[in-house]
Parts: sequence; C-alpha cells; structure tokens
Amino acid sequence: MDLLRFITAGSVDDGKSTLIGRLLYDSKSILIDQLEALEKQSKNREDGEIDLALLTDGLRAEREQGITIDVAYKYFSTPKRKFIIADAPGHIQYTRNMVTGASNANLIIILVDARNGIVEQTRRHSAIASLLNIPHVVVAVNKMDLVNYSQDVFNNIAIDYAEIARKLDLKEVTYIPLSALKGDNIVDPSANLSWYEGGTLLHLLENIAVEKDVNLTHPRLPVQYVIRPQTEELHDYRGYAGKIISGIYKKGDAVTILPSGATSHIKTIELGEKEVDEAFATQSVVLQLEDDVDVSRGDLIVKNENKPNLGQEIEVMLCWMDTKPLKKGNKYLLQINSQRVRSVVKEIEYKLDVNSLQKEFEQEEALLNDIVKATIKTASPLSYDSYKELRANGGAILIDETSNVTVGACMIQ
Repeated sequence: MDLLRFITAGSVDDGKSTLIGRLLYDSKSILIDQLEALEKQSKNREDGEIDLALLTDGLRAEREQGITIDVAYKYFSTPKRKFIIADAPGHIQYTRNMVTGASNANLIIILVDARNGIVEQTRRHSAIASLLNIPHVVVAVNKMDLVNYSQDVFNNIAIDYAEIARKLDLKEVTYIPLSALKGDNIVDPSANLSWYEGGTLLHLLENIAVEKDVNLTHPRLPVQYVIRPQTEELHDYRGYAGKIISGIYKKGDAVTILPSGATSHIKTIELGEKEVDEAFATQSVVLQLEDDVDVSRGDLIVKNENKPNLGQEIEVMLCWMDTKPLKKGNKYLLQINSQRVRSVVKEIEYKLDVNSLQKEFEQEEALLNDIVKATIKTASPLSYDSYKELRANGGAILIDETSNVTVGACMIQ
C-alpha cells in the first residue's frame, strides 16, 4: 500500500484543522477513546456539535487562542492508501513552520474561505508550494455553506487562482468546493453541491498518482553511516549505509564517490540484511564497493553516466526562517541530505513580493518569512542538483553555527 504525504495551508480561520478533523471523523479513522475525549473538550457541547479542530490543535496555546501555531502531523489509512497529514499554521509569523511541513509533501491542499476569496496568505503559500516544487495542488474552497453553495462564487475563485497558478508555474491544480464544518464533499458527495461534477476530497487523495513523483533516472545515494564491524567473521567488511533518494542501483554498476571523484563498482547491495541484485528509491540499503576507496558520511555515491553538479558557488531561492535578519557576509552551515559544509552569503539578488509576485532588487537583508534569491559560497565542494530537476538533492537548509537552529530553507536553482 503506497503512502501520500500532504499538507493543508491557507489563511487564519480558513478551517484547515476542521477539515482534517472532518476527514478523520468521516473516514472513521478516530478511535473511540479519542472521540470521547473530543466530546468532553468540545466548546460547542450545548448544541451537540463536536469541535473537530481539536483533533490537530494539540498545544494548549492553540486551543486557548483557537489558532494553529505548530505543524501537527496526523496518520490515517483507508483500504486504498496510507496518509500522513501536516496541518500548517495560517498566521504570517508561523509561515516558517509551514515551510518545514511542506518540504517533503507530495500534495498541498490550499484552503480558501469562500466568503473572502484569494488573500495574501493564499498567494504566500502558493509561492512556497511553487518554490518547493510540490507536484500536486488542490485548491479547496471551504465554507461553501456560508455562501449558499453558490456555483458562481466557486467559479470566480477558481478563475482568480488560475492566474496565480499560471504566474507561479503550478503544474497540476484541482479545484474542489466543500464545507469542512458540515462535511459537504469531504468523504461523501453532497446534494448541496450537485452542480459540481468532480469527486470528493477523499476520492482525490486516494486516487492521485504519486508513483511518478519518485525520480528513477538520477541515481543518488547520500552516505549516512560507514559500517565497520571489525569482528573475526567480518574482518574486512566495509559497508556504506544510506537511503537511495532517487534512481536505481544494480550490482556491478560503475559508481563515483563525490566530492572526492574516486571511482569503483558495486560489489554487493544489502536490503534488510539480504543480498539483492538491485535497489531503487526510496529504499534504505548498504552498499559494498569492489575497491577500498575513501568514503565517509556526507559523501554521495552516484553512477558514472549520471553525475550531479559539483561546485562551491550556488544560486538559491531562500525562505528566511529566523528573527535575526539574513545579511550579505553572514556565515552558516549549509546541509544537503547528509552533506554539511561551512558557507557564506555572497549576495542577495532580489526579494520576491508574494502579493504581486514581482522581484524587488537592491535588497540589503532578508527578514523573517521573506523569500529571496541569494548566492552562497561554500568552503568545500558541494555535490547538488537543481531543485526543479531533482527535489531530493536540490533542497538545502542553512544552520546557525552558534545556536544550531535551522534559519533558512534553500531551493538550489
């Protein structure tokens, strides 16, 4: 059974937490004790309604303020598929949390309040979805019950959003009208939306094709750990453990180790303590090489005929996630998968205005939640791909050397 990772995003009070609660409730993915606890905690006990948002708003501050602050992860499954849901905050000051949750999502549900239409956070989250190259976008027009299930309201929002999707080059966009509070079009089709000819939200989530999202043409294996048991039985054993992030590896393949450039051939591939002839993304394996070459954590094992870029200067689109501003000359640790190198910000080229999607040049600094294009120079060679071509080896983070806090999310251009 395959897995779909998706995130819900949108402005404050668009109903993201209620949508997830409704999805779990109507698909019967809530345990009886959870349901009982929910009934006790619900604010709406007088009218008998359950506050479904409480399923994801787990922090005390979230419940007191009625908002989502941190990304909440929920797991559920249906007979067709397993799901991991990330419920992202709507407030502008928590956009960095949304970036974290969206970084490995296959799909994003962008909620739009039917009464308000497209707002600033809709554009901001759509820009981030574009930057993070999320393959599938669902625009869920929520609270249709508050606009009398008007087809015209839904169509106008779809027309407005189509222009944003065109500017941001969002490839696969689906529009769904629904009401999370009333349960219209979440799991079961709604008579109130009889004019809508598409499937329900759950039907879409169960059937959207995610197999093609895995890149099988660019073999990349970041080394996580070097296994040297040095026991009597395994005296000369040297295995390189890691998760294949893309591509296919076969026994006998000619490979290059980056950044050193050393070459060898694959001697064995071990998967779950058994030898296999081939392995592919997203399996975790141990490789043994025919030659005794120097390989350590952070190195990248690639096939000779398909190598990534190797260099010390990269251009990135960067979402800044720290309260201290990003400035030219600032030094950080830059990490891609298990590669970690020292780096310096050489240039800030422009800032992206998320409302107009215009580029604002001559920027001195980037503030919290700003999206900028920057040039970063690394202290040692970095093996990388462009984010558009290979998301798995084109995304990086910037880490503050003193506090060890992640301060920036980078998409290599």
